[in-house]
Amino acid sequence: MSDLVTTARDLAAGLLDSPALTQRWAHVQGVARRAAQLVATVEAGDRDLLVAAAWLHDVGYAPDAVETGLHSLDGARYLQRRDFPPRLVNLVAHHTCARVEAAERGLEDALATFPLEDGPLMDALVTADLTVGPQGQRLDVCERIQEILRRYPVQSPVHRAIQRAEPLLVAHVHRTLERLGLPGHPTQ
Repeated sequence: MSDLVTTARDLAAGLLDSPALTQRWAHVQGVARRAAQLVATVEAGDRDLLVAAAWLHDVGYAPDAVETGLHSLDGARYLQRRDFPPRLVNLVAHHTCARVEAAERGLEDALATFPLEDGPLMDALVTADLTVGPQGQRLDVCERIQEILRRYPVQSPVHRAIQRAEPLLVAHVHRTLERLGLPGHPTQ
């Protein structure tokens, strides 16, 4: 395991491994395991970055990181203050179509301070996040989206954002699965 991945894992554990965040921590651990399974879909030099981003993608839920309520933005700001690599910070900022939720919350300008990286690396991170449920269990992308929609009330910005972003999210997963040689199976 690289130093970056170890540092990411240890920071995530320190922030999220608590009784108040039991499900979040289980989810993050599952996402990191899933990302490790998806490393073949990204360039060799990006593999540690993918797994590190998976460990850190939800640190914005930690009480020490919360500022705006947009966990991706809060996590990115937290990591930026701790001098994490800019690409990793940007992946956390934009994971799982965060720009859609940022628009729901009126935080587009704040999120735009972090460059959006789009391509295999973001596809793989979104796939890892959207194929793992809240207890760390594997789900297909449609099950995961429905789980999120059930968990958040209809008036929630998260609910509205996931609903609006669903085609984009499924496309991220589809592209990743195609890279694994599983074309036509966006729900794997």
